[in-house]
Amino acid sequence: MGPVAISQGINAKVPHPARVYDCWLGGKDNFAADRLAAAEAIEIFPKTVESAQSCRAFLSRVVPYLTEGAGIRQFLDIGSGLPSAQNVHEVAQGIAPESRVVYVDNDPIVMLHARALLASCPEGATGYIQADIRDPEGILAKAAETLDFSRPVAIMLLAMLHFVSDAQDPAGIIRTLMDAVPRGSYLATGHHTADIYPEMLEFARRMSELNPDFTATLRDKKQVTGLFAGLDLVTPGVVQISKWRPESEADALAAAALWGGVARKLRQ
Repeated sequence: MGPVAISQGINAKVPHPARVYDCWLGGKDNFAADRLAAAEAIEIFPKTVESAQSCRAFLSRVVPYLTEGAGIRQFLDIGSGLPSAQNVHEVAQGIAPESRVVYVDNDPIVMLHARALLASCPEGATGYIQADIRDPEGILAKAAETLDFSRPVAIMLLAMLHFVSDAQDPAGIIRTLMDAVPRGSYLATGHHTADIYPEMLEFARRMSELNPDFTATLRDKKQVTGLFAGLDLVTPGVVQISKWRPESEADALAAAALWGGVARKLRQ
């Protein structure tokens, strides 16, 4: 990455989760520090790449469900990461071209690649916000420039909430987001855990050590289920994300160190 990118507030010497994730998915928008962190993570948890791929596959199943099955035409994707294959707007607009999508991330390098995210179908719209999940009110204010909060919205929080500590109140953040959208809206989340693979405890400890600004809080299945409080969980409920409506046996058997689910807001 050239000096222009670094001059815009990017610290190339400290691994950033969005760029490390990009490494695991085979991307090229990362620095040496990110690649070293990605390799160390794989050494601790050898199924890391497969788990990252399962997270993308989960998204590729959730978005069609929301678009086709639930009729959703608006998406707020918080923690979008770097552009890769099958981004939310590509999947949603491939089904319903009028879909509107807002991406949110706090890594400046994602902003540099926002043009790829913003390549919307003419019938729809996409937007990008550089913001932190810990400021849900700010996200909502900016997102309202693209999304109509009088109509249902799907809020996507995939592989993101483990960066929110208990003291920072992830359930409160979700309430703020869901209170802003009407009945018929949805929440989709995938959350890292050590329930399925105990190696994730050391994985999280080491990744937090490499970048203390992104300390990880792993949560068990009961805690993740609690994040959907007040919402109606879609079948099959909170499960290992590879087992959420898999399209094949290979999907279902894929390694995934995350609990996930989708739920609908029934009350205003």
